[in-house]
Amino acid sequence: MASRIARMPSGNWSMPASPDSAALRAPLETEGGFAVYVHWPFCQSKCPYCDFNSHVVANIDQARWARALARELEHMRALTGPRRVRSVFFGGGTPSLMLPETVGKVLSKIATLWTMEENAEITLEANPTSVEADRFRGYRAAGVNRLSLGVQSLDDAELKFLGRLHSAEEALRAIALARETFPRLSFDLIYARPGQTALKWEKELRAALAHAADHLSLYQLTIEPETAFARLYEKGAFALPEDEEAADMYALTGEVCAEAGLSAYEVSNYAAPGAESRHNLVYWRYGDYVGVGPGAHGRIGMGGQGAPRLATCARRMPGDWIESVERDGHGLEGREEISSSEQGDEMMLMGLRLAEGVSLARYARLTGSEISAARIEALAADNLLAVEDGILRATPEGRMLLDAVLARLLA
Repeated sequence: MASRIARMPSGNWSMPASPDSAALRAPLETEGGFAVYVHWPFCQSKCPYCDFNSHVVANIDQARWARALARELEHMRALTGPRRVRSVFFGGGTPSLMLPETVGKVLSKIATLWTMEENAEITLEANPTSVEADRFRGYRAAGVNRLSLGVQSLDDAELKFLGRLHSAEEALRAIALARETFPRLSFDLIYARPGQTALKWEKELRAALAHAADHLSLYQLTIEPETAFARLYEKGAFALPEDEEAADMYALTGEVCAEAGLSAYEVSNYAAPGAESRHNLVYWRYGDYVGVGPGAHGRIGMGGQGAPRLATCARRMPGDWIESVERDGHGLEGREEISSSEQGDEMMLMGLRLAEGVSLARYARLTGSEISAARIEALAADNLLAVEDGILRATPEGRMLLDAVLARLLA
């Protein structure tokens, strides 16, 4: 998901000099951590709500794709220098269409290029069809230690509406197998669907919690531009719950999860203590990450205080990307140096999603300036932000209106 929430870079930059030999020997520590995102762009079918970079392709030369991903990783290593990898995330698309040996080759390459932190988190997104579930043990043997399962609903009619290929029964079987196979498990659900009431959602959520391990990602259904749902919605084929109803469901979600011991550590993510997604925390804490694969984004810090930050973006179309990698050693098309002030905006955009909030001192170090006290005070007076011990946090009310809060704070 990392690459999914980063903005599209637009400019170009000159290739930085290669790191010197001393730097090659000493992995760099990055505030917020360092992660690797691997994008697998292929799916069995395109879900009508999905605006991710995913494509339906029948035959995939996995050996060719493994080689291309490895080659682009080598290019990224030349940009980052030595780092300690906190997490690796295989996203998509549907990464559970990858063969376990493909996953293993990519992980082996990452381990040769950078230093892996002890107990590094290795996550793979999967769909709960029976064929893919059979591969779980192979992924575990390849090094995956956390599975993120795209359940989306536990109701067969709703799964059909959402364009999913699995049934609720298949989802529960996949959850059970994943709990037996992987040390850590998360799964996704989508709520605020057409015709769904708070009572119906509470029943479904409590049923999901009975099967959950230590992490849930719970998203309100949104209509993204240029998706099948966007076209149907514009034609009046269905309606979403009113804003007030959706807000009630959001508040209910937090309450029910808290009862089960899963706190809302981020706007849409709930976890038991210590079970938070380390990979997504790198994004939200404004750490560094590289992205490889079609459409993948990256953010790479280039030095100390006041230094620019490099944003990378790969070609979106799988064919264009792999041909570019085989020709040039990478599939990047967008590269940009982000200024200190832009970095501050990005850090706030990410960090205020977290219950832990954002350090105002870090913001000042990053940008060389302080955020407007008057704006903070005005938002605090409206019970949308709170400040304590130099940490700026969005209140529960503010998190429900985060886009509006950020617009006022960063104006």
